[in-house]
Formats: sequence, structure tokens, C-alpha cells
Amino acid sequence: ITNTPPVQLPAIAPVQAPGQAESEAQKRVTGAEPRAARPLSDAVDRHDFQDFVSQSTGQQLPLYGHNLFAAPSTFAPLQNVPVSQEYLIGPGDELLIRAWGQIDVDYRAVVDRNGAINIPRVGTVQVAGLRYADLTPYVKKEISRNFRNFELIVTLGQLRSVQVFVVGQARQPGSYTVSSLATLVNAIFAVGGPSPHGTMRSIQLKRGSKVVTEFDLYDLLLRGDKSRDAALLPGDVIYFPPVGALAAVSGSVRNPAIYELKGGASVLSLIDYAGGLNTTAQKRRASIERIENRESRMVDQFALDVGGMARTVKDGDLLTVYSISPKFENAVSLRGNVAAPLRYPFRPGMRVLDLIPEKDALVKPDYYLRKNLAARVDAVAQGQLAADVRQLVDTINWDYAVIERQNEQDLSAQLIPFNLGKAVLEGDPSHNLPLKPGDTVTVFSKADVRAPAGRRPVVVSLEGEFNHAGVYQALSGETLRQLVIRAGGLTDKAYVFGAEFMRDSTRQLQEERLKRIVDQMEQDIQRVSGERTRGALSAEDLAIAKQQSAAQYTILARLRALRPTGRIVLEVPQDASIKDIPDVALEDGDRLFVPVQPSSVTVFGAVYSQAAFLYRKEKGVYDYVALAGGMRKEADAGSTFVVRADGSVVSRRQGWMTASLDSMTMMPGDAIVVPDDLERTPWSKHLKDWTQIFFQFALGVAALEVLTD
Repeated sequence: ITNTPPVQLPAIAPVQAPGQAESEAQKRVTGAEPRAARPLSDAVDRHDFQDFVSQSTGQQLPLYGHNLFAAPSTFAPLQNVPVSQEYLIGPGDELLIRAWGQIDVDYRAVVDRNGAINIPRVGTVQVAGLRYADLTPYVKKEISRNFRNFELIVTLGQLRSVQVFVVGQARQPGSYTVSSLATLVNAIFAVGGPSPHGTMRSIQLKRGSKVVTEFDLYDLLLRGDKSRDAALLPGDVIYFPPVGALAAVSGSVRNPAIYELKGGASVLSLIDYAGGLNTTAQKRRASIERIENRESRMVDQFALDVGGMARTVKDGDLLTVYSISPKFENAVSLRGNVAAPLRYPFRPGMRVLDLIPEKDALVKPDYYLRKNLAARVDAVAQGQLAADVRQLVDTINWDYAVIERQNEQDLSAQLIPFNLGKAVLEGDPSHNLPLKPGDTVTVFSKADVRAPAGRRPVVVSLEGEFNHAGVYQALSGETLRQLVIRAGGLTDKAYVFGAEFMRDSTRQLQEERLKRIVDQMEQDIQRVSGERTRGALSAEDLAIAKQQSAAQYTILARLRALRPTGRIVLEVPQDASIKDIPDVALEDGDRLFVPVQPSSVTVFGAVYSQAAFLYRKEKGVYDYVALAGGMRKEADAGSTFVVRADGSVVSRRQGWMTASLDSMTMMPGDAIVVPDDLERTPWSKHLKDWTQIFFQFALGVAALEVLTD
């Protein structure tokens, strides 16, 4: 048993309007539904000063505090809360009287209009006006007139309701039925607060002809002060006067908004309302836009010093606080291919070598990270070591670096180049340029700005049948043959005719050309597919057209999956040796693979057995075709071609080579391709030409398998 039992408190609700459904009114009274949110963006929920500020700043500044009323109210008295000991008992309150001992009482009594309750065997007891803290001893005293030796406790059950009136510039004025525990603050939030044209600074609670309290919502919102709150009694009037003077704060403050002024407001108090200055706000300059005598607009600028903070703020003012400039007054920056790209403090007489005192300052941190990771045994997969060796430290462009500077006269950007090597490595004073505050020194690698070919590092991979296969950095002007000789030459098993020479720049060019060709092929497929569909005379013709289109798109998808290798045909003789390797100029990323001489010739395409056969010097093209079982009836014999081991292609469609295909000398590693007869559809006629192009890209035997599946 407790003196502060939980009680059920109805939420604030307006009295039922004429014609309103009884069920809805009952829900509002019992608090079953909270007040619905109202969007503040509606025209009726905006003050014209907001639009005025928006035209000046381009920002939609809110009326401070009004966003709290946009959500459903949660400030009405909650259910199951303890009753204050200062609560005054009044008509309509339900008392729960329990006694034990000489008497056994469990009785509910409601205080009548006269402020009394009637207790059986005791009589009438006046309780109106009693504090809740005095209720139990008072009732016990009254009952003890008739009984002795008992204990008693009086608690509150259902509390009475009181009716209050909300008038003036409220968002939802009207008559409201509230719990007897409700206070002025509960009512303000429950009715949606003031409208945009109502004050938040002087909300009045009137009782009869007197003002019980005048509440300033800013005290609550800015400082959490609710000391001027007051309990509501029946017949109370909550009055929202019109809004007072308004001033706006924008810019670098913590809470830009429109604030209602009260009394003599200053710039300092207005900034305090806005939560103070942002970290990036400057005090050197702020501005006030003011409406003078309701006739004209003026603007004034001032510093946010003691005098500026004391300036008076008037109705309609717009205070703008500016952010500090991102400009560094005393810094120079170093960036690019350097160990520590940072801003450094400027000192008078500062020069390039003060930023880059030694060459180690130009080694990027990731170089050491790569070296550290390379020491991990589990970090390098098979075949990855050669690629890792190629990832040398980013080569510094010693010939060129630049200072970026802003011209003080016309604020244009200036680029002042200098020779980094002469400045850092040689200490040449003519390139150790003086610096100014705000300068940025940029150091490039040779990957950032392509240096002349003779000055770029060229790293080439030699793989296969070399006496010393590996990754080599080519000397200036060194050719492919010269590098092979410097690397120790070839083994006696080297098959130079089948050598594969790959180049990155060629691969990129092949990828671009292949993409254009496949895109054109797709357009042709779409065009032919549309013609077939329009020309179909029956459902069967239409089905066949769809099947053909599906097959063509399947081939197209396979072609898009092909990846050119960048192979360049070296055009060496069939019995080539190291002296036949061309003196081609090397590029960074070149790769030469010399295989062991293979022992087979492969036959693909429209033959009865696609297979590899042992190489025999005396056998010709059609001897190997015969070993594959000969050509199927679907074969296009006239389009047969040979992909040579050196990457070149020989076909019967090359004019003067028509007769020689029959008598050409086959070489180990050659591949014979017998295409299907594709003349059955107009679209397929072009596929042969495209196939030839793919082999000119040296896509290799894997591409043949895709095309002939």
C-alpha cells in the first residue's frame, strides 16, 4: 500500500464540436489518439518574414522552436504517474478508502459538487481543497470519531477533468478538456503551440481577471527552465498574444533560424539564441540587413568584438555571420611523388630545398610497404614474382617539377617550372627557387607526365627458352635482339618461329578495335533480325527467325568475352635463330616468350575429329585434314585457313595464296581451321571476314575453340 498509487490520466482533448461523432470525441478525451502532426511547410504555417529572409539569403530559415510542434504531442500528462503531494482535492476526484482492524473498509467515493464524500456509518466528510498529503490523516481523524483501533489509507482513483480555453494566436484554439494534473506547458504542447503569427515569449495563463503566470518558451527550450509553469484549474484561459519582433541569424552559427525578440535584444543575445558561433566563424566581419522606418533596406558591416556584440538588434533585422577563409596565411604545400605530402609553415627566405632537403623525401611510403609485403612467403602466388619485380619504385621525373602560385596583382594562377634533379641532386642555386606564402610545390613521377622515350624506364620480360630468363631493364636505345643477346641468348631447344612477342600498347589498340567491330556486328544482328521478323510469313518462319537471332547473340556474347593478347607477329623465317630476331625498339611492359618446339599440328572446325597430330615434315594441310577424318558436309572447304605458330594467318581467300595452301610447308605448332559453311544466311557471310580479323589480333587457338564450338 502506497500514498502515491498509479493513476490513469486522460490526455488533453478539445471539447466535441457540433456535429462531431460521439465515438471520435470519446477517443480524443481518453487520449486513444495523439494529436496529428501538421507540416510546417504549408503556406498557412509560414510567416511572411520567412519568405522575406529566403529572398535575401536563398535559405529557408525556420521559426525557432516551431519544429517541436510538428510531431504528435508527447507532453500531455502520461498515464500511471504518481500524484504530487501538493495536489488539491476537488469535485470529481475518486477516493479509494481502505481500512482494517476494528473495521474493514474497501470503499470508493467520488467528491461531489459540494466538495464532500459520504462514507457509510460515518457520514459526510468535506475534502475539497485538501492537499493530497493531508488527505489520509484527515479522513482517519473523521472516522475515528466513531471507531477505534484501526488503520486507514486513502488513495486517488480516477481524477477529475477540468475544462480550459485556448485563445489568441494558437495553432489549434478552442475549448479543451484536460486532466486535473495538467499544467500550462502540457497544454501548450498538446494544442500544437503558437501559430507562426503567435508569440512564444509571453504565453499567458489567465484565471478570472488575473494573469496567473506568463510563460516564455525560450526559457524552456534554451535553458530547460520550467519554473514559471502552473497547474490548470477549471475555467482557465490560455492566451497566445501576437508574435513580437523577429530577427534572423544565418551563416556560421550553430542553429540558423528566425528568433523572436523580447525586450532590448543585442547581437550577443541573438547569437546566444542561435547556440553561439560555429568553430569556423570569423569575428573580423559580420553584417546586418535592416529595414529603416519601414521605407528602405540598409546593410551594415562590423566586427564581432565587444562593441559589435553590444549592437542593438531591431525587428526585421537579418544578422549574417561569415566563415573564416580557407586560405592559409603562412603555409607552403608539398604534394605529388613525395614521402610526406603536407603543408609546412612558411619562413622568410624559404626555398625549394627547405621543403625537399634530401632525395629520400621523394620516396613514397607505399614503396616500403610493397617491399615489406614482398618478404611474406604466403603473399606471392605462382607466376606473380615477375610481375612484382616489374613494380619498381615510381620513377621520379627529375627533369620537371612546378611551383603553383597565385599572382598577387590579378589573382591569376602561375606555374613556375624548375629542374628537380638540378635543385635536389646537384644543388644548383638557379633551380633552388624562392617560395612565397600559399605556394604549392608538385613533384611528378614519369608515369604522371610521360617523359621522352629515351628517359623512360623500359622493363621487359624474357620468358621460356632463354639461358637467363627473367625481368630486365633495357638500356637506352637497346633493341629486342640486343637485349636477348645481353641476357645470355637462347637455349638449343628454343623455337624462334613460334616466339610470342606481346606489347601492352598493341593490346590496348586491339581491344579498342575489337570493341568497335563487335559493336558493328551487334548492329548488323539487330538489323537482320528485324528484317527476318518483318518478312516472316508464318508462325514457323517467325520461330526460325528467333532461333537464328538467339544463335547469333550467343556468338556475339562469346566474342565480347575474348581478350586480345597484344601479340605482334615477328615475321621470322621458319628456321629462325637469334640473328633473325628483329631489331625492334623496346617499350615498357614488352614480353617475349620463346617456347620449346612443339611436336604436333592441330586441326579444328568442321572435321570429324578435332585433334592434335604428330608433326611430320612431309605432310601438308590436307594430309592433316585427312587424319582428322576429312571435312564434314557442313564444311566450307574454300574458306580453310591456317594459323601459323608465329601468329600469322594463311587462307585460301588471300588471292595469290589459293594454290599454295595445298603445297605449303607446315610447321610445328600450326593450326588448321576448317570453318562451317555460313552462306545459309545473309548475315553470316560477314562472319568469315570478322573471323579473319580476330586472328589478325592473334587471339590464338583458344579463340578458335570458341568460334568453332
